[in-house]
Amino acid sequence: MSQKVKVAFLGTGGIAAKHGREYRHHPDVQIVGGCDVKADTVNGFWDRCEIPKGHRPPAFDNAEKMYQQTKPDAVVICTPHTLHYEHASLAIAHGCHVLLEKPMVTQADHAYKLRDQVKAAGKVLVVGYNTPCTPEFHHLRELIRGEKLGKLEQVAGWLTQPWIKFVKGTWRTDPKLSGGGQAYDSGAHILNSLCWTVEANIEKVHAYVDNMGNDVDINSSINILFDTGVMASIVISGHCTASGSHLTYMFANGRVDIDGWGGSWINIYEGDQRVKYPQITGKPLTPAGNFIAAILGRDEPRTSPANGIVQSELMDAIYESARTGQPARPAKQGAAV
Repeated sequence: MSQKVKVAFLGTGGIAAKHGREYRHHPDVQIVGGCDVKADTVNGFWDRCEIPKGHRPPAFDNAEKMYQQTKPDAVVICTPHTLHYEHASLAIAHGCHVLLEKPMVTQADHAYKLRDQVKAAGKVLVVGYNTPCTPEFHHLRELIRGEKLGKLEQVAGWLTQPWIKFVKGTWRTDPKLSGGGQAYDSGAHILNSLCWTVEANIEKVHAYVDNMGNDVDINSSINILFDTGVMASIVISGHCTASGSHLTYMFANGRVDIDGWGGSWINIYEGDQRVKYPQITGKPLTPAGNFIAAILGRDEPRTSPANGIVQSELMDAIYESARTGQPARPAKQGAAV
């Protein structure tokens, strides 16, 4: 690998600019190329990344050409959800580490295949989830692992957004490209927060969804039983004007309330008393920052294909339960995080 990590971008809309601006100023990163369905789209991306004209990497409309000509060490993939598996597989075949925006993939069998490809290639693959990169969620997971508040018994949470207002008419409402609606899009964050902290396989799911006249789900109500006995109930709204997110973890000897979207706040209760100044240590990271640190051996990847497997199996079960009106079980149940 070169002195700096050579990073390319595949898909240059939306969240890609956030990663691009971070890498534009990252001392260990050299951005070497960008690819989208039209090369002109990439030039607009360089504007949003604040890369001045005259210093811009080449723009491509073909990923194969980008890999051949720029020879990146790593790629950031921000394409429509159902294309993630194909695009990540191609990147790994070209010897790249991969930062893959959430959800990792939209089929559980693809998740298992991608895990095997990453392992065989010896590459880093992280998924662009927010909360695993926060000290607050690391602290919470250690509380659960050590049963410092007793055994975790239940989790309840919600996420609200006026999601459909902003995505109407885009690829996100086309199931052939999105794989699903709000539960698979913004909802992926709170569902991953749940699975990342509980660290167990999913035993059974009973879910209801409402498309509200659209081709994908807008609202959903999801009940989950983990194989450890932990019960969880999550409500996801894509039709609420007041955006927010909340998770409550209920233990035998306490409770934890936390921001399920970004881990920006946490309240801890021991017994029936709130801990006024919980001792939370660690530096906040971003998925993009953790990705580079993991490649350079400076940090462990905060997410991995295992997280994508659990979430893919969960989403398959959610949609199966919603379709049949009956509880559904994940197909394999073999990849606890």
